[in-house]
Amino acid sequence: MSRRNALWSLAAALTVAAALTPSAPAQANNAKLQQILSQMDTASKSFKSAQADIKRVHLEKIVNDTSTESGTVYFLRSGNTTQFGGRFGPDLKIVEYKNGTVRLYTAANNHIDQVSATGANQGRVETFLTLGFGGSGADLAKAWDITYQGSETISDGAKTVQTEKLDLVSKDPSVRNNYTHITIWVDPARDVSLKQEFFAPGGNTDTATYSNIHLNQPIDMKPYTINCKGKCS
Repeated sequence: MSRRNALWSLAAALTVAAALTPSAPAQANNAKLQQILSQMDTASKSFKSAQADIKRVHLEKIVNDTSTESGTVYFLRSGNTTQFGGRFGPDLKIVEYKNGTVRLYTAANNHIDQVSATGANQGRVETFLTLGFGGSGADLAKAWDITYQGSETISDGAKTVQTEKLDLVSKDPSVRNNYTHITIWVDPARDVSLKQEFFAPGGNTDTATYSNIHLNQPIDMKPYTINCKGKCS
């Protein structure tokens, strides 16, 4: 082999090796991600409940219009069982998930929408239950392809918290039909999300921010109880 051909062969081999070998930043990011997931695994074992204020902003891209609603949410975990609910105003809406059923009560028309979260629906619901608030790092990695995007400081009411920004692509095609990817800002030490941003295929986004998070404290369930006025439609 001539000297020139040998140099070309060496260059080609180095190019292939570079493509196959993760760069130092990629290796560092992967190590950091594994550390975050491990922290979530540890915190999830002691997670029992969380309650927080929530602000949700929906962006309708085609008309560049946003709508906002605020309220409170709670999460309860016991073993493999999860229950959650939310209360939003000023036009009262209450959402709950328990015993395999999702219900949405709208006070304006005294109406309940109900969906069974069993079979394929159960899998989709449980996929979203991995997004912090007691979901383990192992469950998150099982349901999503994860990219670590660095640390950010976010307000949690009266204090600020360093969060880890993770971009998630669902491994379930049916979930990707609704959201191409989701970005979460998680506090792995407590296993709670302080922000979640959902990206729809058409460009619409839904952003939820959580603050004043109370962890493993008693929750007053009365505000989240669905009480129809008379008979619900």
